[in-house]
Amino acid sequence: MGTQTIERPDVDTEETTDDDAPKFFHYVKKNKIAESAVMGTHVVALCGETFPVTKSPKPGSPVCPKCKKIYEKMKKD
Repeated sequence: MGTQTIERPDVDTEETTDDDAPKFFHYVKKNKIAESAVMGTHVVALCGETFPVTKSPKPGSPVCPKCKKIYEKMKKD
């Protein structure tokens, strides 16, 4: 009995631009970012999206609205 892996893109197809860059960047646990980038493991964003880290956001990059809302709520608590 083997393990099955389902391929899944970093973001939904409607969240990509013409140059195949993600439209939104997601909030993930800081300690998982380097591990994902080096090992290729998947991270889980605050909004529930699961993906490997492949790009690094630049200042001013668009943030996933769901992640941002959850993050702001966490900061208030």
